Amino acid sequence: MRSYQSVFKDETKLDINYVPYRLPHRETEKRLLMEFFKFILRFPDRMTQRVIVTGDVGTGKTALSQRFGAEITLKAKNAGHKLRYVHVNCREYRGRFSLIIHNVVSIFHPNFPKRGYTAEEILEALLKILEEENVYIILALDEFGSLIEQEGSEAVYKLTRIQEMRLNKPQRVSLICILRDLKPIGQLDSSSKSTLQQNIINLENYSKKQLADILSDRVNLACKPLTVSEDVVSLIAELAFSENGNARFAIELLWRAGKYADAEDRDEVTPECVRQAVSSIIPTIRKNELSSLKTHEKLFLLGVARIFKERQKAYTTLNEIEKAYAVVCEEFNEQPHSHTQLWKYLRFMSALGILKTEVSTLGKRGRSTLVYLPTVPARELEKELSEALKN
Repeated sequence: MRSYQSVFKDETKLDINYVPYRLPHRETEKRLLMEFFKFILRFPDRMTQRVIVTGDVGTGKTALSQRFGAEITLKAKNAGHKLRYVHVNCREYRGRFSLIIHNVVSIFHPNFPKRGYTAEEILEALLKILEEENVYIILALDEFGSLIEQEGSEAVYKLTRIQEMRLNKPQRVSLICILRDLKPIGQLDSSSKSTLQQNIINLENYSKKQLADILSDRVNLACKPLTVSEDVVSLIAELAFSENGNARFAIELLWRAGKYADAEDRDEVTPECVRQAVSSIIPTIRKNELSSLKTHEKLFLLGVARIFKERQKAYTTLNEIEKAYAVVCEEFNEQPHSHTQLWKYLRFMSALGILKTEVSTLGKRGRSTLVYLPTVPARELEKELSEALKN
């Protein structure tokens, strides 16, 4: 009996909370953060900083902030300064200012009472602790919009003007505010708004090429050699790019695809594993959608399904589909339609989202259209279409 083997060498490197040492395509933003906070390495008591980091889901906001926090903390230590990077997800505390600040205080004093103190008193306690221990902190407030929605301008004003309560004393608290866009900032009063909007880092959505680079890095960290091909990386990157360039989605999809490969005792992650994985996240095509297709549209799609099922590949061409379609037509005693009509079928299936196309110039003269099956496992699609055609 064959012993259990996994495509993973360390699947924790695909965990949502894992922050890699290297952040492909976010090095520029990390250097900018370091520039904003460089004063901490020389004269941490003389000033504080406030930075806003924005970007869509999966653009690396949290990872960027946490990686920066780890690096500047180490640099501050080497420079002889006591710096703590504290990361708090405001949504986890329902946007309540008192709960958020209590969480920060409990990092230094785990037994600090949970009740009996106002938000202002907890804030004062935090400043006193920092003074007693001679510590400076960079407080990263993730999902910052939820704090604004819950508490409005007052909490933000207190955070940004925290040092005004401590004249002629060292400045201790800097802020990184992380949110998806600047709309919540617009809800603040002019005084609070003016203290926040000086330094803004906006993370653009990843391109397909950038997603492929990120995935390749994670494959090297998490998977055994030769278990994930470039085609599979490209397919996952394409799917994540269609989800607004969401790197988090891409990494989760890689992990799920690896789990399907392990469940089937495969030596590698195949495109079919990816399609199985994505179908478990995104609703796939329904039976009534397939039944509404015309006969030759079903035959065309059946040919595509068989290509991907039998050859375990991520991409195919219209020429290969045409040959598979001809075989299917012969099986069902139908006369194949013309090449031009097949182009129309392909465009129609793309519009429905059943198939997707990508233009490629790699290793070929001119432009070649590649076709891939994004969200439906090939064997499930073949089964549904075969039954529909026989009925």
